[in-house]
Amino acid sequence: MIRVFKSGLVLLAVVAVGTSVFAAEPQITWPAGWVVAKLADATPSVSRQRAVKNDADGNQVMVMELTMTPVESGHQVNLQGVLMEMRKSIQKDFFQSGYQSVCNKVHASTLGSLPALETTCTITENGRHVLSQTLVAAVEAGRAYVLSYAGQAEVYKASTEEIVAARNSLKL
Repeated sequence: MIRVFKSGLVLLAVVAVGTSVFAAEPQITWPAGWVVAKLADATPSVSRQRAVKNDADGNQVMVMELTMTPVESGHQVNLQGVLMEMRKSIQKDFFQSGYQSVCNKVHASTLGSLPALETTCTITENGRHVLSQTLVAAVEAGRAYVLSYAGQAEVYKASTEEIVAARNSLKL
């Protein structure tokens, strides 16, 4: 039900390049107790890390994913456009699954020490808030980053401190 992973794939489609240059992986301190995995990608120069929070029964209730994608030298990334496409993809996926979603305006934010753009979507089912998802994207010379996190409405709200701590720990 939680679709964090799709947003990173949209960014890959927009800015992915066939380069063999390996950039230093971004560093993040994931919240204690979350299950962390480095994800394999078809492109070896793409870095994807994911952390999952499970409830007492082992059900996934919150997901955070950090993706770093190389950007071709000289390519100017339209970060606003990329984030809008990611948001549209998420909304379409939820709609096809019978959910409604409303996202706030894309607005200025930070990701690590970089200026970024951010949007948060509220996903409802029959008028009841069931999930929230936030997308944060930033670009620096040669790299694009996306931090996406989503969770059940109550868990998302209760995880605010963990999310802030993870975001503040980012070293890009």
